[in-house]
Amino acid sequence: MDKDIVAKTRQTAALYFDGVGGERPFDLWRAFDKGLAKDLSLFITGNLYSRKRIPHMTRQLVTIAVLTALSRPVELKLHIHAGLNVGCTPQEIAEVIFQTFTYGGIPTVNAALKILREVLTEKDMWPPE
Repeated sequence: MDKDIVAKTRQTAALYFDGVGGERPFDLWRAFDKGLAKDLSLFITGNLYSRKRIPHMTRQLVTIAVLTALSRPVELKLHIHAGLNVGCTPQEIAEVIFQTFTYGGIPTVNAALKILREVLTEKDMWPPE
């Protein structure tokens, strides 16, 4: 196994997900198939999320927008945490969520803002300044 990809996977996972509570996708995958979980983690976190073509903040804001528009609350909460971990502000995240209104509708925006508020409350960052 390529030691560089394993190191990049660990480093990127720590950057994005340190301090995030609850079950992470990797833990869920591993419960069903350890080998596939490792392969998915190496690809997603080690190859995709670690790419340097766009900054981590941009990558997380894009991810938050897509998850909001697709109405994927579990993954959205995880990536709001990740966005905050890489330096996105609550205001930037809220703005990205508002931007999805055109494509996802106001119910998806409202649901996503509730998740953002929940994460900010957990991190003792609510209300934002």
